Amino acid sequence: MPKAKVTKDTVSTTSTTTSTGTTRTPVKINTGGTPLWYKILMFGFMIVGLLWLVVNYLAGPQIPFMNEIGPWNYAIGFGGLVIGLLMTMGWR
Repeated sequence: MPKAKVTKDTVSTTSTTTSTGTTRTPVKINTGGTPLWYKILMFGFMIVGLLWLVVNYLAGPQIPFMNEIGPWNYAIGFGGLVIGLLMTMGWR
């Protein structure tokens, strides 16, 4: 069976001319990554929201301040989860 020809593509640096006659060379933009503090904050919101719901479910009535909050515990827990999940859209 014959082997396929392997070619290496070279990056062309040809310049383009716009309608105004100016020459523009394409530039590769280094966008970098997501900063570490953003990832920590994002995962922190998700973990705290999940832990809040688990603790509320398992020991909510025994913890005085959680018992006073009542159904708002669900809003706090799901709010943390939703904020963390919305932050994932900014993760690169």
